[in-house]
Amino acid sequence: MSFLEGISRRGAYLALLQQYPMALRRVADMMCASFWAAEYLNRHPLLLDELLDPRLYEIATNWTGFRETLRLTLAEHVGDTEREMDILRETHHAQVFRLLAQDLAGLQTIEHLSDHLTELADTIVQETLPLCWATIKKRHCETPKFAIIGYGKMGGKELGYASDLDMVYLFDDDDQDAGENYNRLGQRLNTWLSSQTSAGILFETDLRLRPNGDSGLLAVSVDAFRDYQLKHAWVWEHQALSRARFCAGDPAVGERFEAIRIEILRQQRDLTKLREEVIAMRRKMLDAHASHSENEFDLKQDPGGIIDVEFIVQYLVLGYAHQHAELSGNLGNIALLRIAGELGLIRSATRRRRRAMPTGNTVACNTPSV
Repeated sequence: MSFLEGISRRGAYLALLQQYPMALRRVADMMCASFWAAEYLNRHPLLLDELLDPRLYEIATNWTGFRETLRLTLAEHVGDTEREMDILRETHHAQVFRLLAQDLAGLQTIEHLSDHLTELADTIVQETLPLCWATIKKRHCETPKFAIIGYGKMGGKELGYASDLDMVYLFDDDDQDAGENYNRLGQRLNTWLSSQTSAGILFETDLRLRPNGDSGLLAVSVDAFRDYQLKHAWVWEHQALSRARFCAGDPAVGERFEAIRIEILRQQRDLTKLREEVIAMRRKMLDAHASHSENEFDLKQDPGGIIDVEFIVQYLVLGYAHQHAELSGNLGNIALLRIAGELGLIRSATRRRRRAMPTGNTVACNTPSV
């Protein structure tokens, strides 16, 4: 009823559902299957047009073609910030809707779905960056020597439908205006991604994983980032590095970040002290997020849940990557557990039990119930 009330003032939508019974049936099926899907359609009725697209259930997305089409559409509105922001949102919402329809039809596994959602997020961020740089009036160079580093679910390629983006901004530029311009670029990028327009928003963003957290600069130089990680970072920040990756911007800056990431992860550490610090951080998270219910088990947060598995993997990476370089790869929990088992760092029986779990990706419990 909420959906029909929302579109009742727009005759074109009602006519579409009347003229195309299959579209009406697909709407009904989606709303029966998922409250989240119903709410998504309520917020974005423009997506009804997608129900008529014959590519709706094509599970192999042509990402190269997707990016080219998006760039061509944006090129028609150069300088019109409001329209550019809406195009990014409309394009993103349409692709999410296609993936949602495929998910509800049983055509996507969780792993493939999170891969697609992450690729979509990467693409949107990659295309938003130059648009934001073009709005900086006193640019000191044509192409920014600036990189966006994804952390958390973005870094681990585990995004769900409603996941936020954990990001850190780095630059490698000695120009005297670089720091000011790149911090302005970071602010502008955050605004473009998270602002509400007539077409909705793109993503909630979280920039607190940057050096010194909320009190730190929005964008930092690569050298400052390395210095912070070597001298001032907490163990939990090194844990987070195990799931971080270059997502957009200057590939050269991304390569410097990756070299620093490997350097930090492969430091030799005292295993007893490392174990104590990892356990202490896990306890803090339990105190903040555990359900504390005798009747309900939170698959992600409660003891024995997915975060426990992630912390075990991160402990193994920080504790043994100095001996085994293969542990420093951003490969995901399942692959890293397999490697740890093959190296004899955990018992093979334990590894097999972990492999029997549905997934090691947090997307499994963060994806809305669809």
